[in-house]
Amino acid sequence: MATGDTETMDRASVLSSFMTRAKSREMTLTDLIKTAESLNGLGLSSDAADLYRTWLAYNSENPLRHLVWFNFSVTLRQRGDNAGAINALRCALQISPLFGPAQINLGRALEDSGLAAQAIAQWQSFTQATPDITPEKVAHKLMALQHIGRTLENGEQLGAAEDILKTAMELAPEKPEAAQHWIALRQRQCKWPVLAASEYMTRRQMLTAISPMALAALSDDPMFQLAKAWRYNKTSVGRPETTLEPRASMRKIGTGQRLRIGYLSSDLREHAVGFALSEVLELHDKRQVEVYAYYLGEPRPADPVQARMRAAVDVWRDVAALSDDKAAAQILADKIDILIDVNGYTKHARTKVVAHRPAPIIVNWCGYPGTMGSPHHQYLIADAHIIPVEHEIYYSEQVLRIPCNQPIDRKRPIASERPSRSEVGLPEDAFVYASFNGMQKVTPNCFQRWMTILAAVPGSVLWLLTGNDDTNERLRAAAMQAGVEPARLIFAPKAPNPKHLARIGVADLFLDTLPYGAHSTAADAVTAGLPILTIKGRSFAARFCASVVDAAGVGDLVCNDAEEYVRRAIAFGQNPELLTPYRERLSAAREASTLRDIPELVRTLEKLFWKMQADGERGMTPVPDLTNLDIYFDIGVELNLENIEALDDAQYRLLYRERLDALNAFSTLKPDARFWPGADCIEAPQRARRRA
Repeated sequence: MATGDTETMDRASVLSSFMTRAKSREMTLTDLIKTAESLNGLGLSSDAADLYRTWLAYNSENPLRHLVWFNFSVTLRQRGDNAGAINALRCALQISPLFGPAQINLGRALEDSGLAAQAIAQWQSFTQATPDITPEKVAHKLMALQHIGRTLENGEQLGAAEDILKTAMELAPEKPEAAQHWIALRQRQCKWPVLAASEYMTRRQMLTAISPMALAALSDDPMFQLAKAWRYNKTSVGRPETTLEPRASMRKIGTGQRLRIGYLSSDLREHAVGFALSEVLELHDKRQVEVYAYYLGEPRPADPVQARMRAAVDVWRDVAALSDDKAAAQILADKIDILIDVNGYTKHARTKVVAHRPAPIIVNWCGYPGTMGSPHHQYLIADAHIIPVEHEIYYSEQVLRIPCNQPIDRKRPIASERPSRSEVGLPEDAFVYASFNGMQKVTPNCFQRWMTILAAVPGSVLWLLTGNDDTNERLRAAAMQAGVEPARLIFAPKAPNPKHLARIGVADLFLDTLPYGAHSTAADAVTAGLPILTIKGRSFAARFCASVVDAAGVGDLVCNDAEEYVRRAIAFGQNPELLTPYRERLSAAREASTLRDIPELVRTLEKLFWKMQADGERGMTPVPDLTNLDIYFDIGVELNLENIEALDDAQYRLLYRERLDALNAFSTLKPDARFWPGADCIEAPQRARRRA
């Protein structure tokens, strides 16, 4: 008899003994769960499901059988049997109606079946049935509220989602997740002030909870952004609990061997990041580099951008369904030399995969506008406009530079005919200011600047990318309060990307936002020939648009401060002919501009990769310096309770110096001199520590 036949018979015999014990009630609940999970771990989920099913049929009097129904539902979900999982969870809740994990999972199963309204009703009934305060009930109630908020937001019911999340964050103010989401929702709806204190949660607590992305749209404070990124990584990512060994040693690259590069992202699809990276992946020199793509997003069966990216890389791996451990293990098994974290702290990021250190070199590039503040990311790729040398102290990574940090896809389709102004709802004879940034980037200061500009240019209009109806009305009301006719705000509906690119150019001047400026939106505008007026701030997100504008050949449209921005915007509106030379320069230099020289960008990128590899082989890979970021976090919270947007760079640094001096006067242990003003380090560029 063949070995395989023997193994099959042995397995069948063992399974038969398990079933016999389950039927005869000899298998305890602990043994059942342990055995079933072992079967699942071996890939025998069908046998695990049969074992659960058999045990439940013959152990109907066990008082803890709701736990078995719950575990059975998990196995069924893993097998893709959503309907079976729903039934199993309902059986668990018949036995124990307030069993929190089953309540949560039942809502998730209903949501995944396309029954969002039933899912919300399920979670709401649970939250209403759990008024008693116990640690366990609070945890499950909090989770249910957060799921309700997320599902309402996905359905564009932003106000209702905000209300639910406020309940969640006030239930447990010390837990940041609900507050992070609540703040981001208020930004999307232009509800000002964004940090609105309540009886149960202070503005200080909200600033402590805010996510790094939301902070970038709230404040131009790069030192606080670094400290926030560090704290976020420490509390939300942390050290992985795993037996997986990180890959710290370099693979020696000999003559003729290719460097193995991995791109990790949930946005390798029809998305701003997907558009940006498509041509980069196609232009990689396959004689020099071998490109792996690790996709973390949802399946995209009919996505032409993703199909193009799949065709461009050497290896495409869909790791979305894998656990963090297993996704990291796959990257380890592929022996990736340099892993590019394209997500950073953006939506759907899986930073815990990176925390496993599955590659000896990890790079922050392309998807996230800021520092990671993590012990895992050694390099950040930017350009000299976004991060000048004197700003390197605001970044934990070693900064390396390419010509322009915004890759574009020169092959993106644009609708063949530009629409008329009337076709897109604009007056034909008005001066049209435009801003196609997301609503979350519009701050009270930014909006007030726009109203000042409109008031000084009679008949002009402001063309914005639409929010939801409530948000649009909120901005119209704010315009009226500022003395501007609400009808002068015109909202552009969402449109397919080719049509949107075609319509951009009918405006006269793009007005950028601060502190979070336009990124890919800026590249779209100048590609369409639309001049952009922007302010060069301090932080990554606040300097990105200036980089794009300069790379497009019209760097003299970058303003040094808000006063210059308002003054020049008014001058252009009153004298539209002043914009003619800028449109002509954008047209004449379009193909020869730095912005569109993607081959040079890719060549520089690959040179940087080889430099990282060479440094690593010599033991010179930089180690992020996270010294004293707890101190900078505390100072940043204090400062950002005030309005520091209007400060110039010298005033901004002086603020930190004064707070540091005050702390130092009462400190018995002087912190590390790397950040301390006594060593004048705050004026010097960061020098990352290197491995010995």
